[in-house]
Amino acid sequence: MNSATLHPGAITEVAGIEFGHYNDPRRPTGCTVVLARAGAVAGVDVRGAAPGTRETDLLRPGNLVERVHAVLLSGGSAWGLDAAAGVMRWLEEQDIGFATSHALVPIVPAAVIYDLGVGDAHIRPDAQAGYLACAAASRQHQAQGNMGAGCGALVGKLFGQARAMKGGVGTASLSLQGITVGALVVCNAVGDVREPSSGQVLAGARSPDGQRLLDSRQAILGGALPQHLLAGQHTTIGVIATDATLNQAQAMRLAQVAHDGLARAINPVHTQFDGDTLFALATCASKKVIDPVLLAMLAAEATARATVNAVLAARGLTLGDQHWPAATELSV
Repeated sequence: MNSATLHPGAITEVAGIEFGHYNDPRRPTGCTVVLARAGAVAGVDVRGAAPGTRETDLLRPGNLVERVHAVLLSGGSAWGLDAAAGVMRWLEEQDIGFATSHALVPIVPAAVIYDLGVGDAHIRPDAQAGYLACAAASRQHQAQGNMGAGCGALVGKLFGQARAMKGGVGTASLSLQGITVGALVVCNAVGDVREPSSGQVLAGARSPDGQRLLDSRQAILGGALPQHLLAGQHTTIGVIATDATLNQAQAMRLAQVAHDGLARAINPVHTQFDGDTLFALATCASKKVIDPVLLAMLAAEATARATVNAVLAARGLTLGDQHWPAATELSV
C-alpha cells in the first residue's frame, strides 16, 4: 500500500477564491468551478498538444479584459465546455461580470478533460451542471478525489486504459511572507503520478495482471513499448491562485512556472496526447508584492502537491467488469 499522505491546504486559503463541484449522478463525470467574485487578474499557459479550452485568447497580456470572474474545469471533452454557459448565468444572477453599455458579461475561461471512455459517453456536463457547481461553491474546504471534473479522471494510460488507475481532483496551498498561493488540479494524465520528494510512484500504469504498479518510466527504459495512444484523451488541467498583487503579464508567467509542478509529479507530462492547461488567478487581496522567484517556487510546489492529492484522495472505480484501483490500493 502507498504510505504517502495528503498535503495540507486548499486553493480557498487564497483570499477572494471559492470553488465548488458538480457530480453527475448518471455516470462518473462532472465539473468544478473556481470563483473570484470580485474579479481576478488572469493568465493561462497551455503545454499539452491536444487542449480543449475556452476564452484563452482573452487572457493574453495587452488584451482589453484583464480580470475574470470564474474558471471552469470540466469533464466531457469539448462537450463539457457547455457548462461555462451555466457559470455565466449564475454570475449574471449575482450581478457579477464585465460592465458593457447594455449588460454585464461574466468572463469565464474554461478547460476540459476527456473522460468519455468511463461510462456512457453521451452523458457530459452541460450548462445546468456549471450552474449547480457555482451554487455549491464556498470558501470551505471541498472534498477531493472523485469529485467534480475529477469524477471520471484516470491516470497511467501508456499501456492502455484497462491498466490505468483512478485520477481525480486535488488542491493544496502554501503561505510565505504574508502571501498565499493555492492550486487546484484535475489529473487525467497519460503518465504516472509520483511523490516529488521521494520519487515514489503513487498511481499509474499497472502490471499486465493488474496487481501492482508498473513504473512506466522504468518499464519503457527497459524496453517495454507503450500502446498506440489517441490524442486528446488524456489531460491535466488546473488553476493556480494567489492573493499577491500581479499584472496580467505576471499572471501569465505564474501559469507558466506552475507547470513545473506538473513536471515534478507526472511522468511523462505535456505529451502530444495530453491537453495540459493551467490558469493563474491573482486576486490582489493582500495588496502585497512578493519576489517573483519566491512566487514561482510556491506556485510549482502547490501545483505538485495538488496533483499528488488528486490521486491520493481518489477512490477506486468499478464499471461492469472493469476496475480502476486507487493509489491507496496498490504499491510498486
